[in-house]
Amino acid sequence: MTQIAAIIGGGVIGGGWAARFALSGWNVTIFDPDPEAARKIDAVMANARRSLPALSDVALPPEGQVKIVPTLAEAVANADWIQESAPERLEMKHRILNEIQTHCRKDALIGSSTSGFKPSELQQGALRPEQIFVAHPFNPVYLLPLIELVGDDQTTARAHAILTEIGMKPLKVRKEIDAHIADRFLEAVWREALWLVKDGIATTQEIDDAIRYGFGLRWGQMGLFETYRVAGGEAGMAHFIAQFGPCLQWPWTKLMDVPELTDELVHTIASQSDAQSGSHSIRELERIRDDNLVSMMRSLKGRNWGAGALLNEHDARLCAGHEPDFTKPFISVDRSIPVDWSDYNGHMNESRYGQVWSDAADAVMRMIGADADYIAAGLSYFTVDTHTKFMNECHVGEHITVETQILEGAGKKLQLFHEMKNASGALVASCTQLLIHVSLETRKSCDPGPQIVTKLAAIMAAQAALSQNEAI
Repeated sequence: MTQIAAIIGGGVIGGGWAARFALSGWNVTIFDPDPEAARKIDAVMANARRSLPALSDVALPPEGQVKIVPTLAEAVANADWIQESAPERLEMKHRILNEIQTHCRKDALIGSSTSGFKPSELQQGALRPEQIFVAHPFNPVYLLPLIELVGDDQTTARAHAILTEIGMKPLKVRKEIDAHIADRFLEAVWREALWLVKDGIATTQEIDDAIRYGFGLRWGQMGLFETYRVAGGEAGMAHFIAQFGPCLQWPWTKLMDVPELTDELVHTIASQSDAQSGSHSIRELERIRDDNLVSMMRSLKGRNWGAGALLNEHDARLCAGHEPDFTKPFISVDRSIPVDWSDYNGHMNESRYGQVWSDAADAVMRMIGADADYIAAGLSYFTVDTHTKFMNECHVGEHITVETQILEGAGKKLQLFHEMKNASGALVASCTQLLIHVSLETRKSCDPGPQIVTKLAAIMAAQAALSQNEAI
């Protein structure tokens, strides 16, 4: 039997909850008096349908039904999970929660998306206080997995199981406190950022750059304490605190109320940090950290965003101004194999060979003048055929080069032959690749521009003495 989630408040957070549940196979009922609610929910659902399935390598459950209903009572009547996502006004939440409990099942879970209120505050005057708990998400709810759970142990245990089932990361807060855990960090950083702007120390962009090009990348995959444990080197967290702990008493920030670093507190933090890291040595943690950072930043490269845009700019500088010798097979790719290209066999996945050939063809296109400006003007080349032969394995960190020869470059056709070699010069794989010149407007083949014809003729003349590799 399909489970039902009721969403009270269909804004950014409520809409995100609706999408997460629906794309996890739940039916969803939504109550929101906003006349624009349907349009807003549709927009959130469209984004979620595009994004959430991309996180999985297997099919998601069939999407549940999403229905906007006219009354709160109708929304919650048969719900298994009820998520209140109203504005952060305690009196409003009390009124809504009271109405929810009047009409919902006694065994329904009632979570609140509140960023700051404690469960004891939300439960004031409630019919069944233990039924109400904090389930604080992060935007976008359909992608970011963390949910902070605060409330009755039995109730939050049930919530924990459901959230885990739909792919989220529930974090049980041990004791209730204003703003829970994550928002207390965000509040501290936000407060300091406002001071930096007010005092003329940095602009908002400079502050954002400090985060997205620096510690934000480390925090995104290793958190706070494990990052600092690695920074402590082989001596670990205790050494880090000994080195940098006194700085907390210096007037660096506007946040000067810090705990005294007693031996007991240092021991507690250090022992918890050691336990958190499990059996990994500091060297292993450094390798894990580096591999994670490479994968994260390479992902950002694909979107040309933040640190990824910076890497793309650096790549462009590194390869600028290198005109190859066309009288012999020329280097079209020269790089190391990243960690995210490996598979369960411990070597480069076969799909990534296609990436290498694609990168090689892109390099050839730039060499003959079919560069970004040419493509922006509406002309390009499409690959229509490739044949690959595999000779040797290729592993993470291994350096490769691709030597390319142009077999044909007349009219609409561009036929290439690639040989991938490792650092010792051994042949790893080869590929014949046929590209056709196209109009991006008509999406049909057409003759290339005169500058391309001229450049290709010159390269073909330079390569005329080379032996012709036959297509597979």
